[in-house]
Amino acid sequence: MKKHNLAFIDIETTGLNLIEHEIIEIGCVVTAPNLKVIEEFKLKIKPERIEDADPVSLKISHYDKENWKRAYTLEKAMKIFSKKVKDCIMVGQNVAFDSGFLEYAYAQTEVKNSMHYHKLDTISIAWAKLHKEPDLEHFSLRELCLCFDIKNEHAHTALSDARATFELYKKLMEL
Repeated sequence: MKKHNLAFIDIETTGLNLIEHEIIEIGCVVTAPNLKVIEEFKLKIKPERIEDADPVSLKISHYDKENWKRAYTLEKAMKIFSKKVKDCIMVGQNVAFDSGFLEYAYAQTEVKNSMHYHKLDTISIAWAKLHKEPDLEHFSLRELCLCFDIKNEHAHTALSDARATFELYKKLMEL
């Protein structure tokens, strides 16, 4: 596992149900095993069923039709994404959520998931290292960023949250 690059991934969606809702943005920070950044990228994805979207989710993820005019189709985005994260270990904040949506998108588009099968979850790592801390009640990205003085100026945009997850991971590894 030590030879694999890491892909710090965050997605934004039109809701919480991976069957009813869609990925509208993917943010990723790819690093070498030593955590040296290799590449950062974001992919905006044009929703095909915006009428099924949860309005609260759209507001949280800053969806604006104008900003998504040049967005990729899901298939095109997944092809680009798969190429960029080939053999990487996925790292995420609540990795099960992002991974579930990504797996469903791979199945829908018939694009091969090229990532390594291991995944790392910063919530699990944080809980293991910090669950006895009396001042930490929640393990959300927001709360953990506050705890470690990590700036996430554009929270709930995929690339900003992926960057914050990367910074959080580095802090957690120092403990």
